[in-house]
Amino acid sequence: QVQLVESGGGLVQPGGSLRLSCAASVRSTSIDVMSWYRQAPGKQRELVAVITRDSRQTYGDSVKGRFTISRDVAGNTMYLQMNSLKPEDTGVYYCYVQVIPIRTYWGQGTQVTVSS
Repeated sequence: QVQLVESGGGLVQPGGSLRLSCAASVRSTSIDVMSWYRQAPGKQRELVAVITRDSRQTYGDSVKGRFTISRDVAGNTMYLQMNSLKPEDTGVYYCYVQVIPIRTYWGQGTQVTVSS
């Protein structure tokens, strides 16, 4: 069983920055894809960013140019650097990991609130 531990959420003013982390309790060689999703109140969960095992990155249209997804050298911790935050970025951010053999895991979520 893979455990995902998220951290870094909080309250920030519009235009501010936050950095989220997700640590996976699995060897990096088993990790295929790591992603961040978010869910705002009353809305469906949406994809924020993806990073593959060969470090290819994909972003949702609403965060392109403002958010950056990355992994540490060991490869089993993922980060989401969020800059120029907007009130519409508010929501619960979830870490998602797909490992090989194919199984998927979700983190518990971390709240991000952008408000003045």
